Amino acid sequence: MNVVQAIILGVVEGATEFLPVSSTFHLIFTSKLLGIPQSDFIKLFEVFIQAGAILSVLFLYFKDIWSNKELLKKLLFSFVPTAVVGLLLYKVIKNVFFESDFLMLGVFGGLGIFFIVFEYLIKKDRIKLSKKISDLSVGQAIIVGLIQALAILPGVSRAGAVMLGMMFMRYNRDEAAKYSFMLAIPTIFAASFYDLYKMRDVAFAYSNNFLVLIIGFVTAFISSYFIVKWFIGFLKSNTLIPFGVYRIILAIILLLYLF
Repeated sequence: MNVVQAIILGVVEGATEFLPVSSTFHLIFTSKLLGIPQSDFIKLFEVFIQAGAILSVLFLYFKDIWSNKELLKKLLFSFVPTAVVGLLLYKVIKNVFFESDFLMLGVFGGLGIFFIVFEYLIKKDRIKLSKKISDLSVGQAIIVGLIQALAILPGVSRAGAVMLGMMFMRYNRDEAAKYSFMLAIPTIFAASFYDLYKMRDVAFAYSNNFLVLIIGFVTAFISSYFIVKWFIGFLKSNTLIPFGVYRIILAIILLLYLF
């Protein structure tokens, strides 16, 4: 991997980690399009730059979380179910779900259709959004964590799953997005550190590529910082339909390209 490729992947990670489009999916297929073969180093790189993206959210929301003990408690209740599922299914996730292009494309495009149908129900007043994060109960926080656990499938999108789950429970889009951002802090940091621990031998073996890792990390941090700030404002007056359409179109294009 060269510096240009590291910058591109860093931008892709930062731009997609907190949007409902699945950053894992985008990283995998961007690597394919760039001609970067899957290897232990690429897997290490993807985990490392993901930590860079989440650091930007910590930078933006740390004060809000730390000063609100009730919110912190709810985030922990949401985190636990995801952590349990991730630990139990770690090997299956890495060895099965990440190796099937067809499965990833099917999940990616299928969830795009679900976005559009869901927004249609909101437009028809079948679902009315009115709640804020402060209304979230402990029981609902646990449910959100279980929903987030679905994001172990590449193509689902952790942010998308959390947002849809909370919107189904009547939470406003921007409030659901903000909670998904804050929940990403313990979730992604834990997943990243666990992955890095499992790949510690790989990290030492590729220590000479440290500059590439740092470039990807910093690029992901910068791009995600601006995307997070933009996305909250976008959702105050827009729906998830553009992301649903984007998912469907991209899935079709990649299916034609790959198969």
